[in-house]
Amino acid sequence: MSAQALVIAPREDPWEMALRQFNEAADYLPLKRGIHDYLALPKRELTVNFPVKMDDGSVSLFTGHRVHHNTVLGPTKGGIRYHPDVTLNEVRALAMWMTWKCAVVGLPYGGAKGGVAVDPKSLSRDELEHLTRRYATEISIMMSPEGDIPAPDVGTTPQVMAWIMDTYSMHRGYSTPSVVTGKPVEIGGSFGRVEATGRGVMLSVREAAKLISLPLSDATVVVQGYGNVGTVAAELLHELGCRIIAVSDSRGGIHNPKGLHPGEVLKHKQATGSVVGFPGSGRVTNAALLELPCDVLLPSAFEGQITGENAPRLKTKLIVEGANGPITPDADAVLAERRTPVIPDILANAGGVIVSYFEWVQGLQQFFWTEEEVNQNLERILVRAFHKVWQTAEEYKVRLRVGALIRAITRVADALYIRGIYP
Repeated sequence: MSAQALVIAPREDPWEMALRQFNEAADYLPLKRGIHDYLALPKRELTVNFPVKMDDGSVSLFTGHRVHHNTVLGPTKGGIRYHPDVTLNEVRALAMWMTWKCAVVGLPYGGAKGGVAVDPKSLSRDELEHLTRRYATEISIMMSPEGDIPAPDVGTTPQVMAWIMDTYSMHRGYSTPSVVTGKPVEIGGSFGRVEATGRGVMLSVREAAKLISLPLSDATVVVQGYGNVGTVAAELLHELGCRIIAVSDSRGGIHNPKGLHPGEVLKHKQATGSVVGFPGSGRVTNAALLELPCDVLLPSAFEGQITGENAPRLKTKLIVEGANGPITPDADAVLAERRTPVIPDILANAGGVIVSYFEWVQGLQQFFWTEEEVNQNLERILVRAFHKVWQTAEEYKVRLRVGALIRAITRVADALYIRGIYP
C-alpha cells in the first residue's frame, strides 16, 4: 500500500470549512453585514507561476501562493507550506485561521499563509534552495518586516527561512533578519521556536486535563502526525507521565498499548525515514490510528482527517488539535453530541506564532532572550488565552471552537470599528 493511501484524504474543501466555522461563530455577534463579509474574505491574494532550473539542466514550472487575510490588528503573520497538494483554497483557509489564532492569544498580527505545490523530498538541496529563492523573490512585493512576516510550515524548515531572509536581504542591500521567523538561532532566530508549537499543544492538554478531571499520570495518548509538532508534544507529555501508545507519519503508524518512548521513536524515524518498523510495535494505518481507544488524541497531520464519517468511532476523552483544521464541521457536530471536548487549533497550536512574535520583536530590537524567558512567556500567554476561551464557551454555552472564534472575531471587529473605515 502506498504512503498516500495510508492518509485519509480531506473530505471537505479547507476554505469551505473555514467559512462554515467563521459563520457559525459570527452569528453570535452583532456584526453589520458589510463587516461580516469583510472579516470573511481575504484582503489580497497573489498566485505566481515560476521556473526553476533543475540539477540536470532542465527547467520545471511551479505554482505558489501568498494570501493576506486581514491586516486590522497589525502586519500579517503566517507560514509557508511546501506540499504537492497545496491549493489556493487551502492557503486561503490557513490564512484565515492565522487571523483568528493571532487574535485569540492577543498578538498584534493579522493572518497570512503561503505555499508552493511541490514535494520538497523529491528535490535536491540545490533545487530546493533555487525554488525557495525564486518563490521568495516572486512574493517579495507582499513581504516585509512591517507588513508580512513568513515562517515555517509543513515541508519547510529553518534552513528554508534562512534562504528567504537572505534573498530578501540581498534585494534590500542590507541584512533584514526580522522579515521571517523560525530562522536558525545563528542568524537571529529565537531559542525555543522549534519546540514552541508542540509545547503549546502540551500546555493545552495539561490545562484541559485539569478542567475535565483527567489525571495525566499514565494517561494514554495517540499522535497522528509525528513531525515537528507531534514529536515535541509527545516528548513533553511523556515527561508529564503520559503513555504514548501510538504515533504515525505519512507512511503509516505504529502501536504499542504498553507505551512507546518518544525519543527512541524519533531516532528510528531519523534513521529510517519513518516511524514504521520501530522495534516492539505493531503497524496501524493513519485511519485506524484515529480510532484507537485513548485518553488524549492529538491530530497533528493535515486538514480534514476527522470527518462526520469516522467521528462516531473515536474512543477518546479529549482531542487537542496539533494540526490546522484536522476536524471538519460535520465531525465537530458529532463530537459535540458525544460531549468529547475539542481544544481547537487556533488555540492549541498557537505556541508557534507566539514564539514567532517573540522572535520578530527580538529581531527588530536586536535584543535576544534566553530559552527560559521564551518558554515562561509562552506559557503565560497561552494559559491565559486558554482559560479566557473556556470562560467564553461557558458564557455562550457553545463548543470551545466557537468560543475561541467568538473571542477572536470580536477582537478583530472591535479594532476595525475603532480604526474606522478608510476613507
